[in-house]
Amino acid sequence: MATNPQADGPSRDDSAPLTTPFSAQATAREVIDGVNLSGRRAVVTGGASGLGAETVRALAGAGAQVTIATRRPGSAQPLIQELAAVDGAGPVHAEPLDLSDLTSVDAFTRAWHGRLDILVANAGIMALPTRTLTAGGWETQLATNYLGHFALAVGLHGALREAGSARVVVVSSGAHRGDPFDFADPHFEDRPYDPWAAYGQSKSADILFAVGARRWAADGITANALNPGYILTGLQRHVDDDTMRAFGVMDGEGRVRPLSYYKTPEQGAATSVLLAASPLLAGVTGRYFEDNQQAPTVRGDEDTPTGVAAHALDPAAADQLWDYGLSAL
Repeated sequence: MATNPQADGPSRDDSAPLTTPFSAQATAREVIDGVNLSGRRAVVTGGASGLGAETVRALAGAGAQVTIATRRPGSAQPLIQELAAVDGAGPVHAEPLDLSDLTSVDAFTRAWHGRLDILVANAGIMALPTRTLTAGGWETQLATNYLGHFALAVGLHGALREAGSARVVVVSSGAHRGDPFDFADPHFEDRPYDPWAAYGQSKSADILFAVGARRWAADGITANALNPGYILTGLQRHVDDDTMRAFGVMDGEGRVRPLSYYKTPEQGAATSVLLAASPLLAGVTGRYFEDNQQAPTVRGDEDTPTGVAAHALDPAAADQLWDYGLSAL
């Protein structure tokens, strides 16, 4: 029987790690098999390609009305046409959104009308080779990966509250573990710029955003972050060939091939979709997941391939970052 998660209950306050029956290899469609999202409205940033596109396919396939928020709406047309031909799929359309530009974010939120049940903060950039700043003076990875999504959620807070049981899903990365948010120098004004440190910091900020969103629990809004795992997508477009070879995913002739433990995009999108729509996550908020399970907490300075660093779950840091983000809006 199809299950409608619209009847989500109040936020849980238990701290026991949450487990699900789904393996790391489960696909986005498998984790919500039988879930009926008809009548629910979703926004997926960066939903025209990669993990975002697979997230859109799964949510729309379950009946949700999905808005693809992307810098180039025209790039979403093939996916929109594909889903229009799928029996039972919800309507899908695209709207312009540049997360690095708060003016663009403001325009998107002002144009939104009605409830919003699901917000998937999926879009991102990784390892920009040189330090660049947005018009607002923010380091570009931090501005795009964190601030743009934070501003989007804040701007859509009323729509999320109207839904009564809305979910915010924030795509982070295991790269967060080595790089806490540096409140003293978040934009690399004094410390030497490092592409990976900037990326890792932005992904710590994403998790802290989900933790800080506990203030919205009384509005029926939950927020959780996740690590999708290793997947080859357009996210690697700024990574140079030497680094790709060092990672083992590019051969001497420039061919890119996944390693044995890499996921397909549909597998990589599974945890996003699980958090966005599975009844198993009703009322769960402020947590971090990977491989479709809640991740264990680790120190962050040890060499571990899994887990969420304690610095990214610190409620005091989350509140400080929330205030810092608001000061930029």
